[in-house]
Amino acid sequence: CRDYPDWASYRLGVFLCLKCSGIHRSFSCQIKSIELDFWDDKQVEIMKSNGNASAKAIYEKAVPPYYYQPCQSDCNVLVDQWIRAKYERMEFTGETKYPPPPYTTGILWKKGKENTQFLKRKFVLSERGFTLTYYNREDESKGPKAVIFIKDLNATFQTEKIGHPHGLQITYQTEHNTRNLFVYHENPEDIVTWYNVIRAARYSYLKTAYPTGSDKELVPKITRNYLKEGYMEKTGPNQKEQFKKRWFVLDSQTRKLYYFKDQLDAEELGVIFIGTESNSYSVAAFTPKSTRGNKWKHGIMVDTPARQFVLMCEQEKEQREWIDALRKIQSRPMSPQDYTGKSFELWSLTDTNTQII
Repeated sequence: CRDYPDWASYRLGVFLCLKCSGIHRSFSCQIKSIELDFWDDKQVEIMKSNGNASAKAIYEKAVPPYYYQPCQSDCNVLVDQWIRAKYERMEFTGETKYPPPPYTTGILWKKGKENTQFLKRKFVLSERGFTLTYYNREDESKGPKAVIFIKDLNATFQTEKIGHPHGLQITYQTEHNTRNLFVYHENPEDIVTWYNVIRAARYSYLKTAYPTGSDKELVPKITRNYLKEGYMEKTGPNQKEQFKKRWFVLDSQTRKLYYFKDQLDAEELGVIFIGTESNSYSVAAFTPKSTRGNKWKHGIMVDTPARQFVLMCEQEKEQREWIDALRKIQSRPMSPQDYTGKSFELWSLTDTNTQII
């Protein structure tokens, strides 16, 4: 626990924060408040002779480097399953191998590309081939709907956005754009295992692609949460077009600000690369002289070598948060990879609502 540990499990001899104590209580009644409950001598001795460091040495002895270890701000399903994996199922004591073999093939509920309906789809993960394949039917003879290369894949829990406590977003690159899959599993253990199996495949790929890379360098690149997401209004290149509400996603790793018509869209409308000031990129608060159709008043100007983007936030607090996040990326030196291929460009597609973006 990284929060204040004012609870404890005298069965395990570990101190817990309030959030973790609730999870422990669901599978062990031996939870007490440090300040409010009575402790007998035997229980005190258990705590003295154990402690969090001792428990970590036992229950986290064999955690794979790719396994995601959540923090307090992560969604409930990640925190819950991390605790249960350690103390209830004892998956990391070194006595069993993680992950379980069956999780290379399974069924996930997937949102339709053009609608909001979730349907069962068969997913097959090939760690050796570095692919994740899914089928519209369980019969693989009819061919896959998509073959996703692990090289370009990211997975992140999006429970609020998807509207399901086990909601997972899988993002990957196609030849022309970014593709989002929104999936869930009804069983919390299954969805977290799928997430970590995907991370295992990503880890194997990174070890192959960067054989000299250390775990300290590679593990943060396995998967990532996005730096910031939310709605902003956006106008066209002439800054005279009508403002339209768009869902924006800022990816720190790729230095890209993606925008979608809605938050559960399968494909983006466009992408803005965020370079450094030395490469003629800038981010600043901005108030446009004339606007059409905008309801929000707190503006941001993103200046790129190709064009200027005017974005509007509903609240001043959101404006500050977006500017801080964009400048955080802008202040980071660009890597050699950022200068190659399509990374160092303005990606733009046709937006049917604003003509050319």
